[in-house]
Amino acid sequence: EVRKEDQRDPDEKVVEIEIERLRDFKNHPFKVQADSQMKELQESIKKYGILNPLIVRPRPEGFYEIISGHRRKYAAQQLKYTKVPVIIRYMIEEDAIISMVDANLQRERISPSEKAFAYKMKYDVLKRKAGRKCSQVDYLTGKKSVEVISEECGDSPKQVQRYLKLTKLIPELLEKVDDETMGFTIAVELASLTEKNQKTVLDAMESTLGTPNLSQAIRIKKLQEDGNFSQEKIEELLSEIKQKDIDRVVFKNEQ
Repeated sequence: EVRKEDQRDPDEKVVEIEIERLRDFKNHPFKVQADSQMKELQESIKKYGILNPLIVRPRPEGFYEIISGHRRKYAAQQLKYTKVPVIIRYMIEEDAIISMVDANLQRERISPSEKAFAYKMKYDVLKRKAGRKCSQVDYLTGKKSVEVISEECGDSPKQVQRYLKLTKLIPELLEKVDDETMGFTIAVELASLTEKNQKTVLDAMESTLGTPNLSQAIRIKKLQEDGNFSQEKIEELLSEIKQKDIDRVVFKNEQ
């Protein structure tokens, strides 16, 4: 299956380039992992070779920056390839960032942190472009940056904003979202805390072996707003007996 970003102009040529001349995209937010998907990719490359060339752009320093194909490069390296097929595209920094993000967002599995930082990179570029005319609005379409991302990536504008907020989390809390020991909406609430207060929450979680539920996360945020923030108060909060669900009465329509 050829991704939209990998479709090429008939005039574009595929050339072979030494792997050592390739560099990962600067601040690439997507992790390249030796997981089961990587194993499948390696098996496929063993059998058929690299079917889709990597997309790269030349850099003045003499190397090529990968726009699309970080996983293909890694797989080829593991298989002791010295060269890979690439298409060389000349792009300015901003267009390269958007192409890199869009190509990688089509991956089958993306962790919340990868998506958050990918959206942030795209958001910053769109804001920069729009900022030359008027704040946060794309002057060509009149749409806000979050709306543009929403339309192109499939999440609602509100959800895009939540992902952007997630980038304010300290790495240790973000890791808990990725490994699913902390819920996404809870993490979004905690992302409103200062870095210092997030570390305090982390310490409290470690000492009580507890993770806040949504209502506790909202109350923790309120402690910061009211200036009553302390590890002792957080620990007290986390030690409460949690109800799995707030007791609810469910009525059928006829009732």
